Amino acid sequence: MRDDKRTRLLLAVLLAAAFAMITVDARGGPRSPLQPLRSGGEAVLGPVARSVAAAERPVGDFVHGLGHSEQDKKEIARLKTQNAALRVQSETAADVRARAAELDKLLHVATVGGYRTIPARVMSFAPQQQGTWSATIDAGSMDGIKPGMTVLDGEGLVGRTVAVGRDTSTVLLADDPRFIVGVRTPGTGGAGGGQVGLATGGGNGALSVQFFDPQADIPLGTPVLTFGSAGGTPFVPGVPLGTVTSVQPTPGALTRTAIVKPYVAYDGLQTVGVVVEPPRTDPRDALVAH
Repeated sequence: MRDDKRTRLLLAVLLAAAFAMITVDARGGPRSPLQPLRSGGEAVLGPVARSVAAAERPVGDFVHGLGHSEQDKKEIARLKTQNAALRVQSETAADVRARAAELDKLLHVATVGGYRTIPARVMSFAPQQQGTWSATIDAGSMDGIKPGMTVLDGEGLVGRTVAVGRDTSTVLLADDPRFIVGVRTPGTGGAGGGQVGLATGGGNGALSVQFFDPQADIPLGTPVLTFGSAGGTPFVPGVPLGTVTSVQPTPGALTRTAIVKPYVAYDGLQTVGVVVEPPRTDPRDALVAH
């Protein structure tokens, strides 16, 4: 807009008219002739004003809250303590449920196999740098445990006891390279099984089985179970060990070598059972599909 006399005159007239309207509206009050115009302005600008007020309220509340910072800190500390307690309670409940599930599976295996077992909790594992795959459990001679007893869980063979104290025992895990157990495949041939052999721990999550028949037909996925020792010591019969994952060609050899993946995750053991009394009769293949 150009700054000339005509422009300044027009601006003066508009200002004078605005002051006149304000004066008339103020004197008229609710009966002001300008009430419709004022209502229209409020309808247009009201939402904007309310939005600004709503935005100002949280800021005002925050500023007001600064005066109670010490009280807020106490409340936050109380809520943190309560939250930590709830977290511990939740984790404890989850641990109890997991242990109950493991005990239930162990009871099922013991019942089907006819084994009398003493449940125990794994307390620690031996450092593998020592070349020993073993675990310490919280059951010992006071619970009727002796060296040379079969140890299993809800999945299958865990190992055997090798040292027993008053309240604890050491279990040599089936994964240990020094571990040897007689095994068989399901079936009716031989002494209750199709093929018979010796399984040795591999120390790497797999076991090697030397089957005595070099011409043995052993399909992949074939289950392998414990053959059983005389009197059930150190191994009771019929405990699942694992499944065959590969069979090595050994032309001219006197045995047939197979690699077996164990059912048990040895590094994740928590609840186990020590067999303190062997079954009255060989369970044979009852636990293959347990």
